[in-house]
Amino acid sequence: MDCSHAQSLLDIYLDQELDPVRNLEIEEHLHGCRECAQSYGDRQVIRQSLRTESLYFKAPPELERRIQRSLRQAAKAEAPAQWFSGSWFRIAAPMAVAALVVLMLVPYFSGPSPDELLTQQVIASHIRSLMVDHLADVPSTDEHTVKPWFNGKLDFSPPVSDLANQGFPLIGGRLDYLNSRPVAALIYQRDKHLINVFVWPASAGQQLAQSNKTQQGYNVIRWTSSAMNFWVVSDLEPNQLGKFSELLKSSIPSSWR
Repeated sequence: MDCSHAQSLLDIYLDQELDPVRNLEIEEHLHGCRECAQSYGDRQVIRQSLRTESLYFKAPPELERRIQRSLRQAAKAEAPAQWFSGSWFRIAAPMAVAALVVLMLVPYFSGPSPDELLTQQVIASHIRSLMVDHLADVPSTDEHTVKPWFNGKLDFSPPVSDLANQGFPLIGGRLDYLNSRPVAALIYQRDKHLINVFVWPASAGQQLAQSNKTQQGYNVIRWTSSAMNFWVVSDLEPNQLGKFSELLKSSIPSSWR
């Protein structure tokens, strides 16, 4: 399967509407083609964005009560003989249409928050790293090999720690792109589970407490410390990923804190 054919089938594949044979063919292509895998990951981000609750607006109870109250008042104002004259309908219909327009337009003025969008980017980058042969630009279990590799490639030096003695060995690092800037991606492993740790400088004065969330079947933990943003993502179960995050925090040299 070539890239052109694969690209034409990505949306159908994402909707799980391909037959088993074609499904296997496109999966094999995605594992070997970085460009198509990235397109697939981007489609997943868009699909997830459209499913977020922030794109939907639920009318507040007070709005419903006000509409019902207005309709009742309009109905009472009409004489019985005029009930079928169309006067009541002429009064109520515009109000109902106006309420419907409000409910339809409000979603267009709201959307995913910057934090939600960044979470989707982080998960998409994690998925892409697993789908193609590009998990690590510098595959190494030696922190003294991984850390110097970033020199000259980023405008900051990420803290790198090997946690092999605690059961979370470092297996490499790579460059990635998140939040409109290049970032460092450090890769760790726990049994058969891979963990991506994305690191980049925090904004001046930014200090975020740890936040945990689960999305698309992946667990995400983020925090800010040592003037750096840390985003940890994996399908590792939450307690184990939390343990890893605490070990990573404590491993950062005091000179960074």
